[in-house]
Amino acid sequence: MVGDFRALNTYTAPDRYPIPKIQISLTRISQAEYISTMDSLKCLHQNVVTPRARKYWRIIVHCGVYEYLRMPFGINNSPSHFQRMMDKFFSEELSEGWLIIYIDDIIVCSKTLEEHIYRLSRVLNKIQSVNMKISLKKCHFRCKELKALGNLVSVLSLDIDKNKAAAVLLKPMPQNKEEIWDTVFEMTVDRVKSFESLRQALTTAPLLLMPDFKLPFKLYIDASGDGLGAALHQF
Repeated sequence: MVGDFRALNTYTAPDRYPIPKIQISLTRISQAEYISTMDSLKCLHQNVVTPRARKYWRIIVHCGVYEYLRMPFGINNSPSHFQRMMDKFFSEELSEGWLIIYIDDIIVCSKTLEEHIYRLSRVLNKIQSVNMKISLKKCHFRCKELKALGNLVSVLSLDIDKNKAAAVLLKPMPQNKEEIWDTVFEMTVDRVKSFESLRQALTTAPLLLMPDFKLPFKLYIDASGDGLGAALHQF
């Protein structure tokens, strides 16, 4: 059974609780020698709804009225609520700087194997203490390289997830009025070529290497009356 909460969302005040920036999280992961990731199983359903809020999430069907007892999917503030809950629950580990929480993704980072086993045990014990459910098929332990936050990341490099890139490659050219709404432009030969070039660029991004802070950097800057730009390089 699925509820349509679009009307409710229009009357809901937005929750501005911050979600971590992916690029900053990826940089932190790349500084670790050992990485483990876990995924909270159907994360929103692990949030209990307060009795006074249940009336807003009622579903009326031919056989009666139902209320959600746990956070449903489709509520515009639910990711922020879950992020807040996870940040509060793992506040001690987050303050120590080795744990990353991105909504339902739990990422443990360490420099040594001994340190990693200890930290992983701490996190798993806390998860067990509140009976939090974890998706076993999405767990990866003591890795040197893995997929995290939509990227293939290791201590040496950062690359795009080839499986997600394949979805872009397989996306066909718009064929009718409905499909063209997703890609609004006047279809010409040159723009068809541009469409294909963009698709290739999105799926064949160069392998990015992590910066080595023991080596020098070079900063290139340029400016004009219309704008400015800068690029930080390391060779």
